[in-house]
Amino acid sequence: MNFRRYYVPDSIVFITNVVQGREPVFAHEPTLNLFLETLRNTKKLHSFIMIAYVFLPDHMHLLIRPNGRSSFSQIMQSAKSYFTHAYKDMLGIDGRMKFWQKRFQDHVIRDDEDFENHANYIHYNPVKHGYVTRPEDWPHSSFSAWKSRGFYPEQWGWTLPDSLRSFNRDDLE
Repeated sequence: MNFRRYYVPDSIVFITNVVQGREPVFAHEPTLNLFLETLRNTKKLHSFIMIAYVFLPDHMHLLIRPNGRSSFSQIMQSAKSYFTHAYKDMLGIDGRMKFWQKRFQDHVIRDDEDFENHANYIHYNPVKHGYVTRPEDWPHSSFSAWKSRGFYPEQWGWTLPDSLRSFNRDDLE
């Protein structure tokens, strides 16, 4: 199977990354904190802006904009590799380990509507998966920051938002 990624300079990219076997390792706070530290370290090597995010027990969704010479593939490869090594060290694991599913999914944001749909998808995702009933109750998301800036009205996401009724990203779950 030929697999192609499309790189558009200065673009925002939606990324989904899934843990191998959908193990809920990010439900363990030290593991999630290690990954967040990894992302901060990755930003020093491969500059990017984190626009929106949600971290769930077995996968994550990100909206990022690379703003240096690195592509989003280089950013993700670095973060995944660095994290896997640090995770193995944290657990005292020697030898090989497959932490992530083989590839991550990406989607280059095309316009304002596409951006809004993907931001909404990210922020509604914990509700979609049944972890919480309101997006603001999920602590590992950029939803609260976006809401405080006026992007979301009160009670947004307490029911399925109209913008997501026909928006399907289930191919990424």
